[in-house]
Amino acid sequence: MTDLRAARSVRIDVPAFLQVAGVYLAIFVLLAFNLMFTPNFATVTNLRLQLVQVAPVAIVAIGMALVIATEGIDLSVGSTMAVAAALLPLYLGYSVWVAVALALTAGVLVGLVNGSLIAFAGMQPIIATLGLLVAGRGLALVFADGRLTELFDPTLDTLGNASVFGVPISVLLVLVVTVAAGVAVYRTAFGRRLLATGGNRAAATLAGLPVKRTLVTVYVLSGLLAAVAGVLTTARQGASDPSFVGLLIELSAITAVVVGGTPLSGGRVRILGTLMGALLMQLIIATVIQQNLPDSTARMIQASIIVAAVYLQRGRRAP
Repeated sequence: MTDLRAARSVRIDVPAFLQVAGVYLAIFVLLAFNLMFTPNFATVTNLRLQLVQVAPVAIVAIGMALVIATEGIDLSVGSTMAVAAALLPLYLGYSVWVAVALALTAGVLVGLVNGSLIAFAGMQPIIATLGLLVAGRGLALVFADGRLTELFDPTLDTLGNASVFGVPISVLLVLVVTVAAGVAVYRTAFGRRLLATGGNRAAATLAGLPVKRTLVTVYVLSGLLAAVAGVLTTARQGASDPSFVGLLIELSAITAVVVGGTPLSGGRVRILGTLMGALLMQLIIATVIQQNLPDSTARMIQASIIVAAVYLQRGRRAP
């Protein structure tokens, strides 16, 4: 009887385990598969390419994780990237830094609109950000006059393609954003307010916490990080294409956050898990391409992962 009780006490909760560690297991499986079946996968050139390509998704996903921690969602991140990309060529003549500053400011403004609609107008996050998803992409196309614009600026090229001690600048930026987000969430009063707002908004309000200000702040951060991703993408490609930049990136970002262990019910956030989730999404896309499968396969896999991750999260909080 004693042995039976002991066995029951150490029994593993498989859904909870997968919710926290599933992303690491999936990355391990994909890496093993590619090492065995994909030629030249382990080369420095290929690994560097994968890290550079995942950088925009990772940056957007970090901002999305903060939003989801408040029990919200931001569907406008792709359109925000497009707006930032469309503004760059319009102001490069003044200075590359002026153009970048205006692109980032546009991201802040989109986040401010989203946050204000949700915090002060009481709109549901999915409705408010859906409106900006449509309007933002349209605005970006108006700014760009509906066409692709090639950019010839050495500073932008350095930002998008150069390395420091062999590490791409975009990858270093991802690490900086990840560390900053981790410190903000786990070591500051803002992080405690963020988790309290997502855990129980009514209780947080009754406790006197600045719930509305917190909501506005997370959407502003999400918009800012989406604009950063838009600038990075445009700098790496050497061209501004608002009809393509950020297209469907919200799907990858949400998947990265959920697979990384952050519940859609709010109140919890896993920054490192989100980063690993973004890496998983990139590995899926790379695997699909290298196995000569259609791009739609990767989208279907991502959608299936979201459904599976949400199913595992039902009725439970991440520990």
